[in-house]
Amino acid sequence: MSLWWLIEKGGVLIWPLLGCSVLGLAVFFERLVRLFRAASRDPGLVERVAEKVLTGDLEGARRESAREGGAVGRMLYEGLSMGLTDVETVERLLASAVERELAGLSRYFGLLALIGNLAPLLGLLGTVIGMIKAFQTVEALGERVTPSHLAGGIWEAMLTTAAGLTVAIPVMIGLSYLEGRLSRIENEMEEAATLLLKALKERSRHASH
Repeated sequence: MSLWWLIEKGGVLIWPLLGCSVLGLAVFFERLVRLFRAASRDPGLVERVAEKVLTGDLEGARRESAREGGAVGRMLYEGLSMGLTDVETVERLLASAVERELAGLSRYFGLLALIGNLAPLLGLLGTVIGMIKAFQTVEALGERVTPSHLAGGIWEAMLTTAAGLTVAIPVMIGLSYLEGRLSRIENEMEEAATLLLKALKERSRHASH
């Protein structure tokens, strides 16, 4: 079964389905690379930053954060951008950084969801159009129609539904996988933020004594 055969038999709606397939694949791999780059690659980073915060070494803490190119490092660097100030200020900076990172990493997720929802509908529309053509053929042939005429028209009409599902299922699976990776990165950032705030509170408590 070649691609040109599918296009010939499936009708004009095969083209937008092919477009959805290519676009969905491109977006998935682009987001996958972005999420892999955003994932933390240094498990000891947060502990080192927290240790330097406890000792009041702001520049050292920021240097450690800058070495990590992932979302956690960028968040920690942003959280320390105002210096070792009050915990509330750092907490707001961290929350803003987390929100910005998540917004950037989840970009185009809505597009993947749209493709996953639209492809089956395009396939169904193609099937409905194909069924209409099949029954028009039956009407035109009248008594000369045979089961093969009817069956041939129906299976050709069903091609677009199969094509739509073939596009939608991998896209939705891919989207679910990306959302899972994003959730793990979010958890990493939340844990890192908690440890940094804990270190700041301990430093503040020690400084007050």
